[in-house]
Amino acid sequence: MPIVHESDVVSQRPSTNGHVQPTLEVTNLSFAYPDGHQALHGVNFSIGAGQKVALVGPNGAGKSTLMLHLNGLLTGEGTLAVAGLPIAKENLPLIRSKVGMVFQNPDDQLFSPTVFDDVAFGPLHMGYPEAEVRQRVARALAQVNMAEFETRLSHHLSIGQKKRVAIATVLSMDPEILVLDEPSAGLDPRARRSLINLLRELPLTMLVSTHDMLLVQELFPRMIVMDEGRMVADGDTAVLLRDTAFLEAHGLEMPVIGNP
Repeated sequence: MPIVHESDVVSQRPSTNGHVQPTLEVTNLSFAYPDGHQALHGVNFSIGAGQKVALVGPNGAGKSTLMLHLNGLLTGEGTLAVAGLPIAKENLPLIRSKVGMVFQNPDDQLFSPTVFDDVAFGPLHMGYPEAEVRQRVARALAQVNMAEFETRLSHHLSIGQKKRVAIATVLSMDPEILVLDEPSAGLDPRARRSLINLLRELPLTMLVSTHDMLLVQELFPRMIVMDEGRMVADGDTAVLLRDTAFLEAHGLEMPVIGNP
């Protein structure tokens, strides 16, 4: 597949044959902060069900700004939809259950006394009955291999364990798409490998913002590259990673070939 970049960016949109609805669709999204800084310029892409997509680019590229639009924390010009549901004020409670946002620092996400309380917070807030809340918590913790940690104090866990619990807090809501910001940041090699295996096994649509190009190389067949608020590439990861000059031009480094 040819490399797609610069002014020739074309998003890899899922086929709409048979009226298949993309899990996430972003159309002509632009955003400026109150100080006038234009953080996003006409961003367009869509992600189909089950796709795992990496979002990469240098600091200041607009990745975090884009991600904050996906559950309505920021609102720019253009349109966004999750499973066909427009991201609009009246839809935000439902949208936020469909978009499982996992922040870089798990301490920003874990604030309850125990692991169970953290994972149960979302379902309780949505008004699910106690029995279903308990089922959702048990299922989510099992998915991240933390089933025996329900009664543990969240702030006593290792950083790797905290990241797993943070993922469980959104899995308990049965999201349409999992959105992660720098999931491997701060992890030692063993915890990083454990996280990679977890993300590989989760049967979910994913959009993952990261500087960890070895993680991208190993897990994400498709890569979206942003720079200065614009999409400059959207294509096959293996092809884009071979274009060393392109990576360097956009503040990225070619990963060392071999086992991470």
